[in-house]
Amino acid sequence: MTLPSTHDVALAAERRTAARLLLAHPLVASDGPHADLFPLIRRHADWLSKRFQQVLGYRLLVDSSYARLFKAGLGTGSGHRLERSTGTPFTPHTYACLALALSVLVTAPEQMLLSHLVADIRAAAADAGIELEETGRAAGKRTLVAALRQLVDWGVLIETEGHVTALAQEAGGEALITIDRELARVVVAGPLSQARDGTDLVRRAADPGFGGPRTYVRRILVETPVVYLDELTDAERDWLRTRQRREAQAFSELLGLEMEIRAEGVALVDPEEELTDLHLPGTGTVAQAALLLAERLVERLRPQEPGHPATGGKLVIGVAVPDGLVDEVLAELIAEYGQRSNWQRGYLEDLPSLREAVLDLLVRMRLMARAGRLRAAGEGLPEGYVEEASEGRTVTDVHGARPGGDGWVLLAAAARYATQVTVRPATAAGKGPDVQEELPL
Repeated sequence: MTLPSTHDVALAAERRTAARLLLAHPLVASDGPHADLFPLIRRHADWLSKRFQQVLGYRLLVDSSYARLFKAGLGTGSGHRLERSTGTPFTPHTYACLALALSVLVTAPEQMLLSHLVADIRAAAADAGIELEETGRAAGKRTLVAALRQLVDWGVLIETEGHVTALAQEAGGEALITIDRELARVVVAGPLSQARDGTDLVRRAADPGFGGPRTYVRRILVETPVVYLDELTDAERDWLRTRQRREAQAFSELLGLEMEIRAEGVALVDPEEELTDLHLPGTGTVAQAALLLAERLVERLRPQEPGHPATGGKLVIGVAVPDGLVDEVLAELIAEYGQRSNWQRGYLEDLPSLREAVLDLLVRMRLMARAGRLRAAGEGLPEGYVEEASEGRTVTDVHGARPGGDGWVLLAAAARYATQVTVRPATAAGKGPDVQEELPL
């Protein structure tokens, strides 16, 4: 076998670096935070465009001043949300302000005063029949500022003199804004002109088109922490299980990701820990409480003998969490760790708020979920989508792999975050037992 040349290795590394950057930051400006890597995208634009289209069905547009990777959706509840600088997620009203601002900016002059931009956004809202929160009030101003700050971060707005946060000042400050209309035009990726409403837009955005199950499975693999088999249709499950080894090699070459294959599903792991907007373990009250909660739930709810379908066993992807157990465990954690770990006082005094934040993180990490209908049962599929595997093909049976009904479900990947204490006999050099913490596989 001929070994790759130094040139080939360097070429593959450059392309992988550019692809990873676009996957993590789908809008890259030549003068933005990643300007040093923008030349790599330009240099390999043709190759990157073909590979993203072939593998993920994503369109890549590379201009002299920016590169835009048009990602597709994954369906209801699978989006990557925008957040304010405080970590608070955008509300529907904040998204409305963002969309209205973009509708104004695509035809705006190159420069305008902040007050004029706000007036145009109000006018656009009136034309669309949308009721905005009173922008004269503090809360309404902060919401609009959050939307405008996002546009500044993307490079659509440039604060030439002053800052958009001046809008939230009590006296109503002013600023001069420079607008990049080209970037404003390429921010939105969904099929707006075809959608009847928001729900239809989400459904259409998640349609993999001619790629069908192949494209959808690849997308969900790279865009989510873990993919469980009962989240896939028969056709998707068949495609993944028969090609997962080949796909592992492809994702390693394109993005430097490693595929971890389990009975319950598959995850793409990034050894560099760069291609994620979620971190667990992590810092802060919510991340610490979430990790501890997952550990204790696994200890109490771990199934005794989950089997592998290939050997005639019953697949267990999730177990039911009894009502009240989450609150019970969080109360224990607050008593044990809250004070000495300097958890936020607001969470220590407000258990429902802590529960909401912790469960939100665990759901986004795909360690817990609400019980309900899944994709394997036809939930959220595009019209005319292929659900069944080819005739005669046997696929993994996922029926009953997680509980139905109401309430919360603890998912299989949570076991990866539960420590186990192993006590070994004392050695000759030691006076006591050797205690180590291990992470289960």
